[in-house]
Amino acid sequence: MALRIGIILGSTRPGRRGEQIASWVLDTARAHGGADYELIDLAHHGLDNLDEGGNPTHQQYEHPHTRDWSALIDGFDGFVFLTPEYNHSFPGALKNALDYIYREWNDKAAGIVSYGGWAAGVRAAEALRLVLAELQVATVRAQPAVPLIPAFSTGAFVPAEGLDVAVCGMLDQVIAWSGALRGVREAKSEAPAIAR
Repeated sequence: MALRIGIILGSTRPGRRGEQIASWVLDTARAHGGADYELIDLAHHGLDNLDEGGNPTHQQYEHPHTRDWSALIDGFDGFVFLTPEYNHSFPGALKNALDYIYREWNDKAAGIVSYGGWAAGVRAAEALRLVLAELQVATVRAQPAVPLIPAFSTGAFVPAEGLDVAVCGMLDQVIAWSGALRGVREAKSEAPAIAR
């Protein structure tokens, strides 16, 4: 069965630049191949400020939006997170979406594409790596970064020369790790439960 990679647009801000970048990343990924790709726009999933009373490790969700989010994320083998940089970190909406669930993220791979001002969002990506590590998501080394100037100097997104090569290099790593970690998840599901 083909690997499934979710491309997560991590900003819900009005007027965000990420929609254009995410659309381009999705097109680039589909042209690259190696997996089935789907865009996941956090703005379309109704994840208001975390409203689940229980610990997400138990997966006893009270709300339909959490159960829908759980099922969606559980169905992917890996991810590409597209994040802007807000005040040296990634958006609260993305942190909130990550915190809603736990086991659904475990033992999967992820790449990060950042965007922002002169630093092109790299500090947001570094902060995101720390959170993903706690969720047992393995982040790959390749990390394309998009400076908003000159990328939007005409008003529409124009990728810099070589950005497609950088994104494809990242995807190669995400695909390889996602395939390996699928095996880890399968081995865990087949192992007998350990008595505690």
